[in-house]
Amino acid sequence: MEHRIAVIDDELCKPKKCNLECINFCPVNKSGGKCIVLGEYGNNQIAVIDEDLCNGCGICVKKCPYDAITIVNLSHELGEVKMHQYGINSFRLYKLPTPKKGSVIGLLGRNGMGKTTIVNILSGSIKPNIGSYENEPNWEDILKFFQGTELKSHFEKVSNNNIKASIKPQKVYLIPKVFNGTTRELLEKHDERNTVTELTEQLDLKNSLEKNVNELSGGELQRLAVAITANKEADFYFFDEPSSYNDIYQRLSVARVIHRLADIGKSVMVVEHDITLLDYLSDYIYALYGEPGVYGIVSSVLSTKVGINVFLDGYLPNENVRFRDKAFRFETSTSKEDFIQNEVLTEYSDLEKYYNTFKLKVTTGKIRKGEVVGIVGANALGKTTMMKMLAGVEKPDNGKVDMNTKISYKPQYLNQEYDGDVRSLFDTAYGKPIEGTSIEEQIIFQIGVKKLYDRMIKNLSGGELQKVAVVACLLREADIYALDEPSAFLDVEDRIALAKFIQRFVMTQGKSAIIIDHDLQLIDLVADTLIVFVGKPSVEGYTTETLEKTMGMNVFLQGLELTYRRDPDSNRPRVNKIESRLDRIQKESKNYYLTK
Repeated sequence: MEHRIAVIDDELCKPKKCNLECINFCPVNKSGGKCIVLGEYGNNQIAVIDEDLCNGCGICVKKCPYDAITIVNLSHELGEVKMHQYGINSFRLYKLPTPKKGSVIGLLGRNGMGKTTIVNILSGSIKPNIGSYENEPNWEDILKFFQGTELKSHFEKVSNNNIKASIKPQKVYLIPKVFNGTTRELLEKHDERNTVTELTEQLDLKNSLEKNVNELSGGELQRLAVAITANKEADFYFFDEPSSYNDIYQRLSVARVIHRLADIGKSVMVVEHDITLLDYLSDYIYALYGEPGVYGIVSSVLSTKVGINVFLDGYLPNENVRFRDKAFRFETSTSKEDFIQNEVLTEYSDLEKYYNTFKLKVTTGKIRKGEVVGIVGANALGKTTMMKMLAGVEKPDNGKVDMNTKISYKPQYLNQEYDGDVRSLFDTAYGKPIEGTSIEEQIIFQIGVKKLYDRMIKNLSGGELQKVAVVACLLREADIYALDEPSAFLDVEDRIALAKFIQRFVMTQGKSAIIIDHDLQLIDLVADTLIVFVGKPSVEGYTTETLEKTMGMNVFLQGLELTYRRDPDSNRPRVNKIESRLDRIQKESKNYYLTK
């Protein structure tokens, strides 16, 4: 048996602008029923679908001009494990992960699968309604629902207000809007465990202490948020995407801080889309799957290695559920030299750029047609400055860049102040209306942003904004596409899909790309060659020459004192535990990056 899920996106549903196609073409309505009607939503009207009357034909989905309707058929058994539903035709969550004292639980899944709902339920911010959104159940009913499970004791504590939660939010850039003062003042305000000095050292915040919070970089804000969360006295700690804006060195420091909480017996949960970091950090994994913004299902608990691999495979053997049509695989070849042409699109001499307290020296190089150049290194070494010089946004103080080619540049920090919708932004980037063109099919359909056409830029989520910015960059006529941190705010599937798309796009269109990113898995997937940045952050930065990828990764990982091996099942790169047998063997052989 099946039960129906019908979800209406209230931002996309526009009854005043359409011809009510969903209502007029619905077969149930035509036969005299009232499967789809107009209902009130705040001060507006939107379509409302009766899931019991809906026959799942999908005609309304196809006819809706704004792609506002999603209809999904699920096995009837799932209805018995519904944890929460916000309202009629809205998102619903099935099953929950179980916190575990002394362990870090990783949540791995796409954006829009209910991770925020999970943390709100487990922390006590919202009461799980177990699907009864019209008549909210009391705690007695909820505890009876969880009878015989490990979650019962957790919710007993929640119902008695005996659980204290410390939560690091995703949107750390909002911190300056709610606090006006220095980093030191904010840290001391939340010093419940008397660990400010220790965390400041571990998270490299010493030079940030006297800065006003509104002067901090994205990475500093992220590490400050981690420090505040870890510094609170709590039973349950939740970290939402703690890697964003941080370089690989800082990500490892954040991982160590988070795991120390588990080491002292705390329950810790982490949402993270950098699989390398999640693998390094987590003790157990729950995979989340479903339909983004429609429904989310939580898997059974899995070991870290197995959890990540089954997620990449798209198949959960314990549940006998395939939730993705294809598995993600990682090619063992480290380059696609056969596709890279000898034609040089741009070249540059040794470049120098000087600021009051920082100097950058870039070694001479060139970018070939069909090549994807990856740029890696710590923050504040000048990676973005180099990209801006190549793109013509900034001029070098010494040296010359061949400017005979066009470069389209996507900056690191995205501007959400654009006063218009996604369609108008794409039309501007392309230079003419995009709908109905072949390029719409080649780029927009592939990256999956057509559904956002009528959404205002200022209302997009972080992941949506990132994808729109990448698409706008690729729509501009150019020879080289320069993308600064395209993985930020994207979920695991989108990161892998984007990396593979950029590779295909560069090969088929005869273009080139330069990618700066701190997600080493994305760099491993997308780059043909590497430029490694070294130096002293905020003081001086230097680059290597352009290196073949294996050599470049060896240089970079040696500086990190980390070694990578390949997972035998998925072929994905995995970080070896420090001082493990494999770690020692690879370091002794100077082979920090295994390609097989």
